[in-house]
Amino acid sequence: MMTFDQIHNNQQALLLQCISGSKAYGLDTPQSDTDIRGVFALDKKTFYGLRSVEQVDNPSNDITYYELKRFVELLLRNNPNILELLNTPPDKVLYRHPVMDLIRPEMFLSKLCLSTFAGYAQSQIKKAKGLNKKIFNPIDEKRKSVLDFCHIIEGYSTVPLQVWLQQNAYAQADCGLINIPHSRDMYAVFHQSQTPEKLWGICSGDDANDIVLSSIPEKLEPKALMSFNKEGYSIYCREYAEYWDWVEKRNETRYQNTLQHGKNYDAKNMMHTFRLLNMAEEIALEKQVNVFRPDRDFLLSIRTGEFLYDDLVKKATKKIEKIKKLYARCDLPEQPNEAEVNAVLVKMREQLLTA
Repeated sequence: MMTFDQIHNNQQALLLQCISGSKAYGLDTPQSDTDIRGVFALDKKTFYGLRSVEQVDNPSNDITYYELKRFVELLLRNNPNILELLNTPPDKVLYRHPVMDLIRPEMFLSKLCLSTFAGYAQSQIKKAKGLNKKIFNPIDEKRKSVLDFCHIIEGYSTVPLQVWLQQNAYAQADCGLINIPHSRDMYAVFHQSQTPEKLWGICSGDDANDIVLSSIPEKLEPKALMSFNKEGYSIYCREYAEYWDWVEKRNETRYQNTLQHGKNYDAKNMMHTFRLLNMAEEIALEKQVNVFRPDRDFLLSIRTGEFLYDDLVKKATKKIEKIKKLYARCDLPEQPNEAEVNAVLVKMREQLLTA
């Protein structure tokens, strides 16, 4: 099977190699990495063999090559990253095999771009909202336990279970629970002092994900009634995991930039949201993919935090409605002509495999 090094260092396999990302858009900063994207063709032995490969990446994932068939499949779907790669400005093209001249950008542009470009932009807005929530609602590193979601019923109010245990000098491990019939997540609480039977505690320990039940003698009077907010605990566990996964994986430079510009949103994320929206609009009006951004100044002003988050969301929402109307009346095909593209792919393979 062909490896990254074999493709990266072999111009017989390599068909296209381009600088991509922020440096292709003209939106790079001194801190920006150089991303490389490209296309390769399988050699004859691999092409006819059992073990194929669709994509290869270097260990840091800043260089990615797509096998020719995969590249064409993604173009047929109007994938934004792949359409950008095909339309890379000439000054950012490091290598281009003559066979790539058979693939023309106009073969692929269609109304699918409404969902791929504008739809992806909408997902970026949701992602920015999620970041907003994480910034304003940090979750303490010490994880809450099942006990923190249990409350003892006292008259017309409740008291946290942990407070009740402390007030009565009880250890949770010396208590036992039984279900209260016809009452969801409601339990009767007993203490080991009431019975010689072994009680199993309210939960099995700090890492437990649920309460435990004990066997209680009939007609024994409970010490209290307890509710367990099981749904609340499940939501908390999910949000805790998501938050600390985000903390571990977040780009610290981007996060500090978010804090410094004081607008509490990922400015780079929102910049790319508007880049995608503007590109979707240009495709409908001009029938071309403008990789190098004519709206560079506006996009960079978003990146430096010159706008309020809510104002950007309003602008994006208005823009999306405008784009939907443009695609409804533009004369782009509903989708690319697959038969035409397939014929071109076959011709490219014939040239490459007989060379």
